[in-house]
Amino acid sequence: MSNYIFNGAIYLAALIFLIISLVKSRQKTRQALLKAWLSFKNIIPMLLGVIFLVGLILSLLDTEIISRIIGENSGPLGVMLASLIGAVTLIPGFIAFPTAALLLEGGAGYIQIAAFVQTLMMVGVVTLPMEIKYFSKKAAILRNVISFVLSIGVAYLIGLILKIWN
Repeated sequence: MSNYIFNGAIYLAALIFLIISLVKSRQKTRQALLKAWLSFKNIIPMLLGVIFLVGLILSLLDTEIISRIIGENSGPLGVMLASLIGAVTLIPGFIAFPTAALLLEGGAGYIQIAAFVQTLMMVGVVTLPMEIKYFSKKAAILRNVISFVLSIGVAYLIGLILKIWN
């Protein structure tokens, strides 16, 4: 119930700030809303694609299979698998976090999801050629390797914190 109240408060604050913006400058507010709409239109295909893909995966894999592959008891192998998937996947954070929530609801473990999201944000296997182009090959590979190792460390730290917390 408190989640609904929090979300409602966020929407109410956004509406209030929108009204203040409209009062201050209709033209700038209209331009900002148009830019936001155009950005949203560009994001929708990717968002729907990821939602479809995650929905398909969740419909094909029941909670037992998800738990076995990247569940709490999957151990280091599950963490490594989640890390590798995150490292080679290219999806933005605003899609990654809802995806992580769906996977958690589907039976994934916190450490595994932390590793997935952390490597997703910090390691860029797909973007490595572009990174090599702008930086050196050595720097790009070193950054990705360090990020990968640190991501796994952070995932285990999150797991430790959650064990202490609960």
